[in-house]
Amino acid sequence: MTRFALQFGQTQPGLTYAERPTAYGICARGDKGIAIVRIGKTGACDYDLPGGGVEANEDEAEALMREFTEETGLTVWPVRVLGRAGQFWINRGEPRNSLATFYEVEFSADDGAPTEPDHALVWMPAQDAMMKVRHEAHAWAIMHWLRAKRA
Repeated sequence: MTRFALQFGQTQPGLTYAERPTAYGICARGDKGIAIVRIGKTGACDYDLPGGGVEANEDEAEALMREFTEETGLTVWPVRVLGRAGQFWINRGEPRNSLATFYEVEFSADDGAPTEPDHALVWMPAQDAMMKVRHEAHAWAIMHWLRAKRA
């Protein structure tokens, strides 16, 4: 099993965690904060950085731009890699090791609504987003981005 230098989440004994290359982005927009995806329409919702799985026919940047548009309706362009981290988790009953590359992205256009029916774009301050995102790796990426901005 591949592990990145930074690995978040816990494994459960007896489960095999499938590796999944992923790409996520941090998109800031002035006083609005950063783009976060709210997953779910009612009740308890999850919050993630926009992004997701890299398909066989695309590179990380292509996957990031596609996923960003699907999940938020925004068009973005990757500016720089912030870092890489793994996240053990169970997605719809399937154990996964999300091998994520995190990017800082530039906002290019507001093309419309997300095409994924249970996803919604939410703008929030980065500090609030760090506390709301469900994956520790996403919280780490936001913190890493904030610290790099301050430097």
